[in-house]
Amino acid sequence: MEPHDTRSPSEDTVISTVLEQVNQGHSTRAKLYRSVEKGLGENRRLVAFFTSFAFPVGIADEDADMLEDVLRATLRPQDELALMINSPGGDLLAAERIVNVCRSHSANGEYTVIVPKMAKSAATVISLGARQILMSRTSELGPIDPQILMNLAGEGLRLVPAHEVIESFDDLMEKAEQTEGKLAPFLQQLERYDATKIRNIKSVQDTCASIAVRTLKGGMMSDDDESVIVEKIKQFLDPKRTGVHARPIYPDAAEECGLNVSMQDLRGDLWGIIWDLYVRLNHVTSKMFGKIVESEESSYFTARPKRTET
Repeated sequence: MEPHDTRSPSEDTVISTVLEQVNQGHSTRAKLYRSVEKGLGENRRLVAFFTSFAFPVGIADEDADMLEDVLRATLRPQDELALMINSPGGDLLAAERIVNVCRSHSANGEYTVIVPKMAKSAATVISLGARQILMSRTSELGPIDPQILMNLAGEGLRLVPAHEVIESFDDLMEKAEQTEGKLAPFLQQLERYDATKIRNIKSVQDTCASIAVRTLKGGMMSDDDESVIVEKIKQFLDPKRTGVHARPIYPDAAEECGLNVSMQDLRGDLWGIIWDLYVRLNHVTSKMFGKIVESEESSYFTARPKRTET
């Protein structure tokens, strides 16, 4: 399968040639995929899914189709998927679909996730869908509380934690109800809130928690009741536990939540090969491409977003 993106064939040829010249092309990485698979064991096939931290891209619904194309070309019926993921996150509904794609194509409906560095937000949800998560001491998962795009006075469009929007609205309502007389200041502030949007944000919060619980119930926490799962993963669901959305959840904290984490030796041979592959994939998604879905045989990429002039 040839690489795909929105560039012209001539641009593809130039980029591929340059990458090969600096030992960053797919032919170089293909050797690393084979080496990692050898270290993982028989019938384990490695697929990488990277979305850029440098460009404004995130996990989206179409990524599930791109991933499924690579899985169809890579996995045999007896093969179990090992998905190496590095991403700042994105759409949680897309993550739920990707979990289903991974389970559907992997032998026995189970797959392994490898987190070489950071799998945040929606990428964390994809990791929760695995039967096992391979991490090192410096690997990071993250909270999955939703972020809402809002137009803030003086700041323009910005992602705001959903819980902050809800809590500020509830706080104003409570103060207005407890105040006698001059309600005008509270009413003016409440005018900035759309009641329908507040209900929608609360629904998004419930959906995020539901996706995480159902994902774990269908995988590594299949023996637990949903109420037990909610209690176990509060570190991921409750923003008051982490303080900010970007705060890392390291392997030891993930294990305390009941996740099946396989701690890898930072200096070990297998992790050394995984790290080498990570560095190369991170390089191209930091400099040239927005996303890569790749195996030894196949490589799909999407162009980096064009910069907008200010």
